[in-house]
Amino acid sequence: MTGALLRRGAEMVFVAFGVSVLTFLMIHLIPGDAAQIMLGAADASPEKIAALRVRLGLDQPLIVQYALWIGRALTGDLGNSIWTGRPVLEEIAGRVGVTVELTLLGLGAAIVIAIPTGCLMATLRSSTADYVVRIVSIAGVTVPAFWLGTMLIYGTTALLPGVQVVGYVAFATDPVGNLQRMILPVIALALPAVAALSRVIRAAMLDALTQDYVRTARAKGVSEARVIFSHALRNALIPFVTAVGIMLGYQFGGSVVIEQVFALPGLGRLVIGAITERNYPLIQATILLATVVFVVVNFLVDVLYLVIDPRARG
Repeated sequence: MTGALLRRGAEMVFVAFGVSVLTFLMIHLIPGDAAQIMLGAADASPEKIAALRVRLGLDQPLIVQYALWIGRALTGDLGNSIWTGRPVLEEIAGRVGVTVELTLLGLGAAIVIAIPTGCLMATLRSSTADYVVRIVSIAGVTVPAFWLGTMLIYGTTALLPGVQVVGYVAFATDPVGNLQRMILPVIALALPAVAALSRVIRAAMLDALTQDYVRTARAKGVSEARVIFSHALRNALIPFVTAVGIMLGYQFGGSVVIEQVFALPGLGRLVIGAITERNYPLIQATILLATVVFVVVNFLVDVLYLVIDPRARG
């Protein structure tokens, strides 16, 4: 198992390095002078452009710029916001809690719904109920999150005009108000994940229900509920764990759209604002941290997979 962990760790480091290079090069692949683009046409005097280039280190050779940037990043210094002058880590720290809450609630709701739904689809295979749930799940995967969020807002305000459905209140300030405003964003974020994860559970359960240990359990007179949840589901959860790890990254990315629709002050709105303001240090830092978190989460999922399935250690 040690060898497998070392391989997974090496892969994680390699991917993180590649992400850092691409994130760094992003500012240099934009057509035109990055400093001039940041300042805008009104303030782009030669003196200001030169000063900003020095401030950002853009006057150095590219390899030197990357070495300085990644060196500072490894010590926790990802630069300062162009417009506020504050460290970008402080800007991100003030917004990341909203995104993490939305992502975890959405993924948690998706898991709770997807497991019994997938089991139901597998046990009712080829029945009318199975076809209906499969059609609904396909629709859930294909429906755009922004459209679903918009329809939820429209439907809720039409049926319950007095309910506040957009905006954000911190949980520490008003727990009830926080959960009230998070219900619709969580539904909009969770439904596509439910559709995808339930299909994973269905496929894994169909395979598990044909195995010898399931037939043996049934021959011994074990109840069908115990066969499904104690024997088949336990093994079906192995691929499900991997799917959840991948889905976490999609949930994190999908929260960007959901935050815009529901006016939640998370990382998504921060990045959109940074793009609008051409605040490239903030954009670089947010993208780098988000992708590194995604890589680390997938590494942890791989470790968990190795623990629960010894066959993957080879």
